[in-house]
Amino acid sequence: MIGYILRRFGAAVLVLFAISVLVFLIFFATPGVDPAARIAGKNADPATLEQVRASFGFDQPLPVQYLMMMKHLFVSHDLTSFVNRGTLVIPQIMDAVPVTLSLVVGAAVIWMVLGVAMGTLAGAMRGTLVDPLVMLLGVFGVSLPVYWLGEVVNLVTQKELHDSVFSWVPPLGYVPLSQSPGQWALHLLLPWLTLALLYAGIYARLLRGELIQALNEDYVRTARAKGLSERRILIRHALRCSLIPIVSLFGLDFGALVGGAALLTEVVFGLPGVGKLTYQALQNLDLPVIMGTVLYAAFFVVLANAVVDVLYARLDPRVRRA
Repeated sequence: MIGYILRRFGAAVLVLFAISVLVFLIFFATPGVDPAARIAGKNADPATLEQVRASFGFDQPLPVQYLMMMKHLFVSHDLTSFVNRGTLVIPQIMDAVPVTLSLVVGAAVIWMVLGVAMGTLAGAMRGTLVDPLVMLLGVFGVSLPVYWLGEVVNLVTQKELHDSVFSWVPPLGYVPLSQSPGQWALHLLLPWLTLALLYAGIYARLLRGELIQALNEDYVRTARAKGLSERRILIRHALRCSLIPIVSLFGLDFGALVGGAALLTEVVFGLPGVGKLTYQALQNLDLPVIMGTVLYAAFFVVLANAVVDVLYARLDPRVRRA
């Protein structure tokens, strides 16, 4: 198992290195793109451009440019934004990370509880009216775009019914957990529910299918023949095996959302997370911030993949020998 873990995380490091090289080439080595001109600003004189090129290594061969850029980004942490002069990239990302983590962790707890409950109920009650009703709720959640649902929620809670029914809903924005836990949760409640609704439907449908398949396996028939109750069979045997693909999917979804895939939710609800930071950088073509957020997202996605593979190998020893 230790050997498999080392191999898997070694492969993850190689993938991150390849992604960093690719991102650098796209953003800073594309023909016709002069990052020195972006850094120096408009109407910069030739002397200033040369000074910037020398400072960032843009007058050096590409491998040297790559190493210097990675040094500015990850070692000295002095890579600055093209748009907000003097604003460092890494502190911007680190300030946004707690917001994104707060959003994703809270939503993940909700969608896992709802998804597992709905999927288990639908699988256990297959063939009855409960099954299609639960799955209809799942389809309803999957079909609603997050940005549209978020805008509708804001319209209802911030404008139309704010003075009457939703007077308790705070303005859009974010309050740090360390400042006020109650306001932190209150500001994130609607974003949590909005984001969780989509994933709860996906997980419920997936779990229902896995559960129905598991209930028809030979080991379940053997458990029934031994006289075990249906509840025990469902919880201790069928559900336990059906959760393996759920764990895999959860790891990938969680990594992607922490990496910035929650962009639409953050923009709609005014949350200053990594997704919104990336969105603003793309609008302004702020290359250093874009590169930093892309590498940050790649790190979490690759890390999530590696962790999921290790957990899968722990649950299924056959994977270690593959």
